[in-house]
Amino acid sequence: MTSLDIADVVRRTGVPASTLRYYEERGLIASTGRRGLRRQFDSSVLEQLALISLGRTAGFSLDDIVLVFGPQGELRVDRALLTGKADELDRTISQMTAVRDGLRHAAACPAPSHAECPSFRRILLGVMAGEIDVAEAMSGPK
Repeated sequence: MTSLDIADVVRRTGVPASTLRYYEERGLIASTGRRGLRRQFDSSVLEQLALISLGRTAGFSLDDIVLVFGPQGELRVDRALLTGKADELDRTISQMTAVRDGLRHAAACPAPSHAECPSFRRILLGVMAGEIDVAEAMSGPK
């Protein structure tokens, strides 16, 4: 078991010390003790931080992520939660793709005005029909 000083963890992961302390307070990671005033962590914290980063990138909240770690830091993956998040990402990707395509078309459209463009009108109708949620698409994954 290799022990890492909080400064070592910061240097190796780029995660600020304040974030590490916050994650410890939230129960996402645990220090193994202190050397003087400095927290010490088992080297397994590096993998836990990578999983937290991956979860945040996928749009999971810290409340969701804390459920992934058991009391001893072991993984307890809820496959239904992963499937639900993957489905949510698929919807977001679809919406963002439609928005991107609309922007590209609007930029290159040969119609005299966007109000006269059939493709732009289809996008507007999609938004009006609720098929494209622009606010959600523009805010990205949560």
